[in-house]
Amino acid sequence: MATRTAARGGVCDDSDVASILIVDDDHRFRGIARRLLESEGFDVVGEAEDGRAALAAARELEPDVVLLDVQLPDLDGLEVAEQLAGEGGPAVVLTSTRDESDFGPQVRQSGARGLPQATVGCQRIGSWTVTSLVPSGNVASTCTSWIIAATPSMT
Repeated sequence: MATRTAARGGVCDDSDVASILIVDDDHRFRGIARRLLESEGFDVVGEAEDGRAALAAARELEPDVVLLDVQLPDLDGLEVAEQLAGEGGPAVVLTSTRDESDFGPQVRQSGARGLPQATVGCQRIGSWTVTSLVPSGNVASTCTSWIIAATPSMT
């Protein structure tokens, strides 16, 4: 289900701040990603728990970036990325517990900007390895760097 949050004072006063939609079937991951991204000054405009909800939320909320899990319960995240790219939609940064090399050329062919690589010193949360969001304990993360690189107004 897509959600839109009320404006929060003090998160970021920069008018070029990227708006982000987080898509993952694990509500714990979405919560952690939201807190980390908001602490870095990003505007998390919504969340979705599966591919169909992601497509609807992306159309409704019009985020700059979609942080998208590859393995969703209904539609494959790569398929969602391809549909968003075909519609001229937002930049997509994929997330996965697997390495980009496991997907071969599919990541590039999906239209996504990429899949951040895991680093040593990861944090386990349930079955998720949150390395792309908290590499080596640093909140200024690989994922944040990917989102900045994926956002046209911030490059």
